[in-house]
Formats: sequence, structure tokens, C-alpha cells
Amino acid sequence: MTAWQGGPLQRRLGLRYPIVQGPFGGGLSSARLVAAVAEAGGLGSFGVHHLDGDGIARVVADIRALTARPFALNLWLPFEDSEAIAADTSRHAAYAAALAPYFAELGVALPAAPSRYAPAFDEQVEAVLAVRPAVLSFVFGVPSPGLLARCRALGIVTIAAATTVAEAQALEAGGVDMIVASGSEAGGHRVSFLAPPEQVLTGTLALVPQVVDAVRVPVIAAGGMADGRGVAAALMLGAAGAQLGTAFLACEESAAASLHRQALFSPAAADTALTRTFSGRLARGIRNRLLREGAALTPAPYPVQNWLMGELKRAAFAAGRSDLGSLWCGQAAPLLQHRHAAALMAALVAQAEQLLGASCQPL
Repeated sequence: MTAWQGGPLQRRLGLRYPIVQGPFGGGLSSARLVAAVAEAGGLGSFGVHHLDGDGIARVVADIRALTARPFALNLWLPFEDSEAIAADTSRHAAYAAALAPYFAELGVALPAAPSRYAPAFDEQVEAVLAVRPAVLSFVFGVPSPGLLARCRALGIVTIAAATTVAEAQALEAGGVDMIVASGSEAGGHRVSFLAPPEQVLTGTLALVPQVVDAVRVPVIAAGGMADGRGVAAALMLGAAGAQLGTAFLACEESAAASLHRQALFSPAAADTALTRTFSGRLARGIRNRLLREGAALTPAPYPVQNWLMGELKRAAFAAGRSDLGSLWCGQAAPLLQHRHAAALMAALVAQAEQLLGASCQPL
């Protein structure tokens, strides 16, 4: 029995295909996209790290109004004292001043300090456990034993992301059910937690088989996949499934701004870079003006920089400006062809089945 026919993702999660839609934070996920992927037989995911408890409850209600199939929620674990950074007025003003020319260019006043830069993690956890998704996934570390025990008691499958073999081994030792092996080709944030992410840039092709050999739990490959060839390659490397981010972000069902989706299908998407400019943490996006000029700036720590740049991005996109906002994008974007999730899923399945052989038929 192959991973395509009836592997651990299908058995454990009730999926038809071992295809996972990568979770997007910062308001890029949508209930429509999660439901579309789920209804097509994959695992839809929603990044909720930017939402408070009430927001999480509303999102899950929206998803369940569209599908009864399993889906995943994703949280960012507190990392590098992110929970301890309070919204101090004087320090906020200093951080915001570095971005003043960009706000002025858009004709927008510098934003005042919020009550919090990000929701409290404990509140998010309680909200997620209350709604009991089929899957809870994590980035930026190993979930606590107590949290994993509560997930097991509720029948919630846990998945966490690794960018090295050592991180994967730490996750397995910590007790997570499955591991996402994330190669450096992936768009969005580098989720390294045992070493600085700038030092952890192993590609998917090299990373996945090493992780598969090092752990016993199922491994999901991520990074650099945008078509069925990537899915088939991930399974041939020993992964139990493939997680695609940029390909789903480009779909009309995602909550990405139209300017962002247009950029993903443009020649500009062939030129990506890693930067801390947009959030204070290393992430891959299209090399636009702000990414280039940001190299000369010292970003504020996360989540301060993330909050400030979120305000700038909203103003920029409202003005029709894609040069002053983050355009998360992986290195496989030039392969994008599909603008709707159902069509993308159908193409992934058809091409993967063709490459994996006639014996790999849908369930």
C-alpha cells in the first residue's frame, strides 16, 4: 500500500489524497479555501496566529458552514520572547519612526501603539481546543507536553514543522504525531527554532529523505512544490504527503489581496528573497521595492515589526501599491497555472497519479 493509495495521512485524517494546503497567517487564509481543498480530498488549513479567541471561533464556524470534512488550524508557538513584548508608547514611536517615510508617501499617519501587538497564545490555545479541529499544527518550536496531552485527549492530531533533522528529532521526542519538513524554497516564514534561520537553508530535496530516515512518525514535505510533479517527488522521497503553500495562496479562494495574487502569476515571482523586513523574522517573498530598501533598515523585534508592517501593507494595498507590502512567495511560483482550488487539486491529483503509476488510483 503506497502513501498515495492509503498512507498515514489518509488513514489518520480521513483524506482522499496526501495533499495539504499550507496554512497562511496574517489574514491570508480563508474559510472558502480551506473548504475547497477539503471537499476536493486534501487537508485545508487556516493560520490563526493573528486571531484572538473570538476570531478563532468565528473562523471555525465559517469553515464548518462550508464543509464537514477534516481541516487544520495552525498556531505559532511563543518564540524569542514574543509574548513578553508589550506595547510601550515611547519604544513604539521609535520603531514606527523608521517607517515614517513610507507612511508619509501613502499620506497616512503613523499608527499609534495598540493595546497588544498580537493575541495571547494561551487564549488562542483554549479557543482552538474548544472548537476541536481534526488537526492542530504548530511552527517555531516543540509544543509543551501538557498541550500535546490535551490534544490527544480530544482526538486532535498534532503536526509541527522542522527545517533540520535535529528539529525533527526534537519534535518526535516531544510527542507530535506528524512532522512537516520545510525546505528553504518555501514562501513565507522560515520556522527554524534550534538555530538562526539564516543558517538553516537546506532545500526540500535534501531535507526530506534525511528527516524520513531520522524519525518514525509520518513526514510531510513542504517547499518548492507547485504541481503534481512535486507531489510525486515528495512521496518518492519517502514523505507521507506534500504541503503546498504558494500554489494555494494564488487561488481566488484565498484571502490574499488581488495585487498579491497578480504578482504571484507575474514575472516578478521568479525573483524572491529572504528578509526580516516585513515581520522581524526571516521570510521569503517577492523582491519588491520595500524588500530591497529594507536591507538598510534594522527591523523591530517580532511581533512589533509584524504589526507595523501589517498597518503599512493595508494602507499600501488600499492605494493599489504592491511595492510597499509583503508578497509572500515560494521559489516554485513560475510553475503556477491554476487560479481556483478545485482545478489545482484536480491537476495535482491527475499529474501525480500519472507519474506514480497506474497502481496509485484514488480511494
